[in-house]
Formats: sequence, C-alpha cells, structure tokens
Amino acid sequence: MSGSGDVVVEAAGVRAAWGDVPEGLRREVETYLGGTVVEARTQRGGFSPGVAARLRLADGRRAFVKAVSAAANPDSPGIHRTEAKVAAALPPQVPAPRLHTSFESDGWVLLLFDDVEGRPPAQPWAPAELTRVLAAVADLATLLTPSPVAAPPVAAKAEMFSGWRTLAAEHAAGTDDLTSLDPWAVRRLAELAALESGWADAARGDTLAHADLRADNLLLTADGRVMVVDWPWACVAAPWFDLLLMLPSVAMQGGPHPAEIFDRHPVAAGADPAGVTAVVAAVAGFMLGHARRPAPPGLPTLRAFQYAQGVVALDWLRTRTGLS
Repeated sequence: MSGSGDVVVEAAGVRAAWGDVPEGLRREVETYLGGTVVEARTQRGGFSPGVAARLRLADGRRAFVKAVSAAANPDSPGIHRTEAKVAAALPPQVPAPRLHTSFESDGWVLLLFDDVEGRPPAQPWAPAELTRVLAAVADLATLLTPSPVAAPPVAAKAEMFSGWRTLAAEHAAGTDDLTSLDPWAVRRLAELAALESGWADAARGDTLAHADLRADNLLLTADGRVMVVDWPWACVAAPWFDLLLMLPSVAMQGGPHPAEIFDRHPVAAGADPAGVTAVVAAVAGFMLGHARRPAPPGLPTLRAFQYAQGVVALDWLRTRTGLS
C-alpha cells in the first residue's frame, strides 16, 4: 500500500502520567472502582496533554482513565466535559467504550471508561486493517442515522473551518505573507476562500459524526470489532463527513490517496460532488491554516500532524477542482 506522503506522521503528543493526577482524585477513582490501582500504563496516541492510561487493579480488574487540568491546556477540561456528555448518551450498540463516571476536583476533569482490549491500526496502514476500518465506517454511518444523540449540527463548526478565508483576510491586512504556503494555493486563494464558504451547507445531514476519526482514535479487537474512542467533537452531519475527514490522515500514514477510496465507499453514494469538493476545501484550509499558528499549550506535535494532513487534502482538492 502506497501513501501520498513520504513520511508517516504519528499522532502522539506529550502525555501526563497517572501519578500526576492529584492524590485525592486518584483515591476517588479507587473508591469508585472498589480496588487499589497497582498499574497504570500510559497510552501514547492522541494529542491531549492529559492522562490517558489503562489501569489495573489489585484484583485484576481494569479500567481506562482520561484526565486533564487547565494548567496543561486551558481548553482541554471543556473538551473532556463535552466528551463525557456524548459518551454517556451513546446507545450501547455503538462500538465505543462505556463511560462509567466522571469527576472534577482540584482543577482537573477525569473520565473513567471500560478498558478495551485492543490496539490501534498498524502504521503505516496495512491493507487488511484498512479494509476492516472502512467497513466499520460504513456500519457506523448506518447505525448512527438518524442521530441517536442530541449533538450540535455540523454548521456549529463554521468558524473552525474558515482557514482559506482567514488566510485571505490576514494576507490582505499584511499579517501573513503566505510564505511556505503551496504556490497553487497562493494563486487560487480567493477561489479557495469562496469554495470553502459553502462547506457547511454541503455537509448538512442527520447522521451522528464522530468528526475526528483517525488511526489513534480506533481500536482493533481480537474478536473482529473496530472500537471508536474519543467523541468530544461529535456533531450531526452528512453520512460521508467522517470518511472525508479521516482520509487525509490515512494517506499521510501510508494508505491510499483519498480519491482512491472516497467515491467508491458506500457512505459516499449519492453525495453531491460539488458539495464534497467544498468540504475538502474546508478541511485543507483548516489543516494548513492551523499549521501556520503557534502550537497550543501542551500540544507541541499537533501542528506538524495538521500540516501533513493538509498537504494531502490540498492535493485531493487540486485533483477534484482540475484547476492548474
């Protein structure tokens, strides 16, 4: 399998450890679980600066914990609170870890889940595992249409997906000289900004979308399941929205180019080509625009990961538009 990029960029940030959680909060977790934590194995995948650890209790039982403080990143506690609401509302048939409870103490927000015995897909992508995940994406879209959860409409992300318009405004104001931006994008900046502006209407739908599907948010289990973790960005969108957002990361991590997958995938059946192109434009603008910003507190590796996806998305966009 050959990807669009030369380098596989890993989704791995800088994690806090279980021992960094205030002692009182750790005791609350043990009281809730009814046992002493004797092992905490940090999981590297993902970009939160907080804790993500598999806990083992003295009696052999397991749980998974996520925890973060505003000191690590001011936005992360709110993200965890949102995830707790979504996870608690997911129906049991959704392939996601069950949320047990959540705690807030000493400026920390902590979520406690079932521990899933599984592993992320191999990187670079293995063909059989990608086939398995793409089938799971189709199943998930069917299962989550109509949305079983009250989640924001995809248009609520309008400000987030305005990268080309932001770059155009900053360039006009003289605050961004567009250095290092792809020359094709520089030449077509006004067109890309206009194209991007239609993305929210194009992505409207009644499917609950995870909105952050990537290899590091998936777990493959020995019994053949694909479990989907980390749901804070969930929204109601078109059934193909998750697939489209995922494919630049797939190509960047050794999988096929998005164009080789999207149009043949069942969730894309009936999708308006012009609308899909508008959303691809928005994704490319988001990734490349954010990659030009300083790294957020506690997330030193995020911008390189966004840039690598943005390069793939921009190439996909150039292919779809046919513009030279």
